[in-house]
Amino acid sequence: MTQYVDGTRIRNAEFRKKITSARDAVEFIHPHDTVAISGFASAGTPKDVIPALAERIRKVRGEGANFTVNLLTGASVSAGTERILAEVDGISLRMPYQSEPTARGNINSGRMDYVDIHLSHVAQQVWEGYYGNVDVAVVEISGITESGELIPSASIGNNKTWLDVAERVILEVNSWVPEEMAGIHDVYYGTALPPHRKPIQITSVEDRIGQSTLKVDPRKVVAVVETHARDSASELAQPDEVSQAIAAHVLDFFEYEISKGRLPADGLLPLQSGIGNVANAVLQGLDAGPHKGLTCFSEVIQDGMLHLIKHGTVRYASATSLALSEAGIDELVSNIDFYRKHIVLRPQEISNHPEVVRRLGIIAMNGMLEADIYGNVNSTHVMGTKIMNGIGGSGDFARNGYLSMFLSPSTAKGGAISSIVPMVPHVDHTEHDVQVLVTEQGLADLRGLSPRKRSRVVIDKCAHPDYRAALLDYVDRAEHAPVAGHTPHLLGEALSFHERFLETGTMLRD
Repeated sequence: MTQYVDGTRIRNAEFRKKITSARDAVEFIHPHDTVAISGFASAGTPKDVIPALAERIRKVRGEGANFTVNLLTGASVSAGTERILAEVDGISLRMPYQSEPTARGNINSGRMDYVDIHLSHVAQQVWEGYYGNVDVAVVEISGITESGELIPSASIGNNKTWLDVAERVILEVNSWVPEEMAGIHDVYYGTALPPHRKPIQITSVEDRIGQSTLKVDPRKVVAVVETHARDSASELAQPDEVSQAIAAHVLDFFEYEISKGRLPADGLLPLQSGIGNVANAVLQGLDAGPHKGLTCFSEVIQDGMLHLIKHGTVRYASATSLALSEAGIDELVSNIDFYRKHIVLRPQEISNHPEVVRRLGIIAMNGMLEADIYGNVNSTHVMGTKIMNGIGGSGDFARNGYLSMFLSPSTAKGGAISSIVPMVPHVDHTEHDVQVLVTEQGLADLRGLSPRKRSRVVIDKCAHPDYRAALLDYVDRAEHAPVAGHTPHLLGEALSFHERFLETGTMLRD
C-alpha cells in the first residue's frame, strides 16, 4: 500500500477534510454491501482501497465471521485487484466482465455468482435497481478542482453512474496520473431512462458533448484516499504468423469493399477492435497500408493505437479507457500534450451506445472462441459451460455496427480444438449479427447468404484443413436428412466435436 500524503491534487477545502488512510476508508464498507469500483481493462482501478478491503475481509474471516461484497465494475479491472478479492472469497456476485483466473475459477466452481451482460446495458440496469442499491462507490480520480469537480484518471468506464447512484463514495486521488490528462475526458450528463431519453448528439468521432470532469454530491463522500501508483500494464505479445495472416485477410477485405463502393477510400469508417494479438496485428497492418487520417470509436486504446496516432495513420480515437503496456504508459505520459489532441475518453454508456455505433457506421472487429457453420458465435464459454471472460462490448458493436466481423485462429490447443464447429454450445452472437468470419485460413463473407450457402462458405474459407472433411460430411448428411429444413442439423451429432474433445482430448476423429 502506498503511503502518500501531499494534498496538492485536492484543491477543495471540504474534500481535504476527508483525507484518510485506505485502512480507515474501508470501515465504511460493510458485509454484503454492493460495491461499485472504477476501472476498465487495466486502467483506473483503485490502488489502495481494494487491497485494504481484502485485508479487512481476511481478518474478519479469521475471526469466524462472513464478509463478502457484490462487485460491480466497468469491465475487467487490474488482475491484482480481482485476484486478491477472489483469493479471500470476498466476492459473492460479479458483474459485468472479468478476466482473472482465480475469479474465473470461483465462478466456474459455483462459489461466485456472475452476471454477464452487454457493457452498454450496465448503467441502465443499475439505475433501474436490477442489482439492488449500490452501497459504496470506490472511484479513482486524478484530482479535485476548487469547486469540487472530479478530474478522471486513465479510464471512465461506469464511474459517472457509480458516483450518481452510490449511497457512500470513497475517492482515491492518484497523483501518478499526469495533470496534463485533464481535458482528455468528455463526460456526458444528458442520458435518461425511458420515456425521457433524447438523441445523443454525436455525429463524428471527434464530437464532444459533455464536460471534462465528473460530479459528485460532497455529502456522499465519506473518505478521500491519496495514492501515487502506476496503472497495471496490459502487455501484448508481438503478432505471430497466424495473427498476421488473419490481419492480411481483413485488410484485403477492406480494399475489396472500397472497390465496391461500400467503404470510403479516403478513410474507411470508424474502427472498433477488441483486445488481443489479432486486433494488434490488424492495427499494425493498417499502419503499413495506404490509409491515413483514420478514426476509431472503441472501448479501449492500446499501444498499437498510440503508434497509429503518432504516425498519422489515425487522426482521432474515442474510447473509455487506456489499456497500455509498460512501454505504452511511458509513451503516453511522455507525450500527453500531443495525445490529448487526438484522444477522447467517454463514459462507457456513450462509448458503447447502440445509437452512436449505428449512426457512425462502425466497423466492428472482435475475437471469438468459436463459430458454427451457420455463423453463430460463441465468444464466452469454453465447451459451452465454463466462462472465459464475458461478452464485454462486442455485442454492442456487432449488432449495431455497419460491418460485424469476428476473428479467430482456426484451431486452439495445438490443433486439438477447431474454432469452426457444427453447432456452438453457447451463443453470444446469433447468425443475424455476424456478417464476416475470419481465420488464418481465409475470410467468409456471409452477407446475403442463406444458411445452406453459409455453411459451405464458412467451411471452405475458415475451417482448418484437418477438420474440413468432417464438417463437410456433417453438412452433406444433414442436408439429406428427412427433416433437413431451412438450417440443416443432425441433432444427435450437432455437439459431437465438443463431446469428442471432452472424452478424448481432441475434436479430431480417428
